[in-house]
Amino acid sequence: MQRKWILSGVILGLWAVPVAGTSNLPSAPQDSDYAQHPDALVALGHQLFYDPILSGNREVACATCHHPAFGTSDGVSLGLGDGGVGLGPDRVADPDNLPEQRIPRNSPALWNLGHAEFTVMFHDGRIEVDPDRPSGLRTPLEDDMMAGFASLLSAQNMFPVLSPDEMAGHYSENEIAQAVRQGRITGPGGAWDRIAARVQAIPDYADRFIATHDHVSAAEEIAFTDISNAIAAFVAVEFRSDTSPFDAYLRGQGDLPEEAARGLEIFYGRGTCATCHAGPFQTDHRFHARGAPQLGPGKAARFETHRRDTGRKRVTGRAADAYAFRTPSLRNVAHTAPYGHAGSHATLAGFIRDHADPVAALPRYDRAQVVLPELAVEDWAIMDDPDEVAAIAAAVATQPIALSEADIADLVAFLESLSDPEALSGRLGVPATVPSGLPVPRP
Repeated sequence: MQRKWILSGVILGLWAVPVAGTSNLPSAPQDSDYAQHPDALVALGHQLFYDPILSGNREVACATCHHPAFGTSDGVSLGLGDGGVGLGPDRVADPDNLPEQRIPRNSPALWNLGHAEFTVMFHDGRIEVDPDRPSGLRTPLEDDMMAGFASLLSAQNMFPVLSPDEMAGHYSENEIAQAVRQGRITGPGGAWDRIAARVQAIPDYADRFIATHDHVSAAEEIAFTDISNAIAAFVAVEFRSDTSPFDAYLRGQGDLPEEAARGLEIFYGRGTCATCHAGPFQTDHRFHARGAPQLGPGKAARFETHRRDTGRKRVTGRAADAYAFRTPSLRNVAHTAPYGHAGSHATLAGFIRDHADPVAALPRYDRAQVVLPELAVEDWAIMDDPDEVAAIAAAVATQPIALSEADIADLVAFLESLSDPEALSGRLGVPATVPSGLPVPRP
């Protein structure tokens, strides 16, 4: 193993000695911990991931909000799903089908979701593996859960297609939106059944499903779960990321640049970053209140009028979980800006600086850094309310962390070492066309 010992920022040139203060480094990811999928199923999921046929108005694909050009996110603070035109920061509201609101939370990246340790998903963890439930999963749908989702990664696909703001569309704009509005999700005529019917009607998809699924012998036997499982197989394979310079370092196959090595020492040492950003993917998969600014529509039920987003509390109902959000993985994080559950920060350095002392940072937060497609909505109701800001700050239980500007620069350098050129360049990439013939999302 070739590692250099960093002490007080000086390379001493001593080999086979760990970086000082980094005894809690994780082990490198192992092949055996990743889900394996047949190539033909991955290729089928590849087409579906980029196909707008799954959205109510046939205008939004999974890739619209999770595009490799933006690190499998969408490059904006809060995205526009249904009713948007274009991609990433260039996406604008469609004047002929104006969105009702922004998507309430920043689009999370998709790296390594096929790894076994990802057993909880979304910013608030509203779906997770639960062996005590009949479906093996805990989700907001509870009794409406279908059997047949092959994994948690597959099950998470069921939510964007049901969201009016993301993919379904609103009210009676289309048959899927109408079914969602009426509360008909499963069963004949339900939203998932109607999505499946669209795929069944495309001969290329029908042939691919018949060829890859033993239980599918005719187009009408393709279920929404089959569609979701195929997309999950693609995501698991295409967005696997474990060949970064940091991975090479963990495997004893390379060294980090001096600045990144100093950042690693801070991250796993006095910076206490690894208290939450633990494990091979820099996440403990738990929920923490860290005082990130709140913008946009927030998360509220239809009968509620507030714009706050209390995060994990919306799932558990526990006051102690107020304003707590899931620790994100930091793989390829240099490519997934903006940062925070509401995309509040434009740069890694800016986020780290405020994250080190979030209570002090809230009053001085610079709103100019957000990346928001123009939309005639109120985005700053929470930050304009001193009581709401105080509630966010009061939930922070951690002590400030002393970081100099040099420390922050070193931490950014370390985080850049988590960028994986092979994963970022893509394996299957963006297809030229999809079987529906609809436009493929591309910059």
